[in-house]
Amino acid sequence: TATRGELVVRRTADGWPEVVVFAPDRGAFLSASVNATGPERAVNRLYALLTLSLLGVYALVALTLELLVLPRQVYDPLARLLRADLAVQRGDREHELIDPRLMPGDELGQIMRSRNASIEKLREQERRLGEALARIEDAASELKRKNHLLETARRNLADQDRLVSLGMLSAGLAHELNTPLAVLRGSVEQMLESSERADARNRGRLELMQRVVSRLERLSESLLDFARVRPPSTDAVRVLDVINEAWTLVSLDRDARPIQLGISIAEDLVACGDADRLTQVFVNLLRNAVDAMDGPGRVVISGERTEREDAEWISVTVEDSGPGIPTEIIERLFEPFATTRLDSHGTGLGLAVAEGIVKEHGGTILARNGPRGGAVFEVMLPAHESEGADADSAMIHSEAASEDIDDAA
Repeated sequence: TATRGELVVRRTADGWPEVVVFAPDRGAFLSASVNATGPERAVNRLYALLTLSLLGVYALVALTLELLVLPRQVYDPLARLLRADLAVQRGDREHELIDPRLMPGDELGQIMRSRNASIEKLREQERRLGEALARIEDAASELKRKNHLLETARRNLADQDRLVSLGMLSAGLAHELNTPLAVLRGSVEQMLESSERADARNRGRLELMQRVVSRLERLSESLLDFARVRPPSTDAVRVLDVINEAWTLVSLDRDARPIQLGISIAEDLVACGDADRLTQVFVNLLRNAVDAMDGPGRVVISGERTEREDAEWISVTVEDSGPGIPTEIIERLFEPFATTRLDSHGTGLGLAVAEGIVKEHGGTILARNGPRGGAVFEVMLPAHESEGADADSAMIHSEAASEDIDDAA
């Protein structure tokens, strides 16, 4: 269908391109076709070879990354990070931080450094929180002590008028008792001296009368002490000597009781006060402890010098192994005749007398139950400033210390 000089492009039966043209000089059609089977195969082989080469290069790169690069740059840092986090969860503070020398210089290293900084800040906050909690506990303990002092002061103010009247009554009663007791004691002693040949029964009754008279005389002395008719002196008093003297007096009166005494007081611990009056304080406290145990037991006395409210104090603690102070009486323990042992050894005045003497010295006395049972009495007295201090300056110091305690309460 081609005309003269026209090129016609078609495909052969095999699909290859063929060009047909009419040649008028020859009066025939000329055709030309191309058969590129060989080059096509070569190109296909080239494509396949390039593909395999690229896959090989990719595999080589991936293998190099997997075996050389990733373990050192990714896997090992991640493993160290995981071990450090597990150490934090276990509370292993020795291994919770990552060694800076093992941190890479990339973004993962930045994450590790940021994590270490966060952990260190957290531990610093924990340390500060622990210190704050410790200070809160100390403040709470001091507040509890001051509340106790405040409650004691409140009770003392409420009972002041009653105690004044009771003190006057006690002084009068003691004065009236002294004369008949002296006559009775003299009579009993004469009867004992003249009854050497008397039978054992009568002599036992006379000895019982003598012990009763002695007990009534001690009660009279307690009434006088409670009335505060003897002002204390303000000398330098070695606390250890006072404790030893008090225990000597108590042990003579209670020698039938196997009580163990433990003393932990330095020899240079010196208070400001009246040695005789302070001895009476610790005699009453030790008698109270011995009576409370009612049998074998242990009394521990300890002392130390302490500073509170910008003042120097001597703190002496008497702790026994008895049953402790009943809760229903602990709030009024220092009131006159507040005792649970009126039917046996107690008079109900010992602790009231002790509190009165301590207050005269500008100090305070506290009572509580120990953590392991038993009663604990703490006596706080003004510390003696120097051996050369005169009586007036010591009295001023004692009064100032008393005012400091009231202010602290």
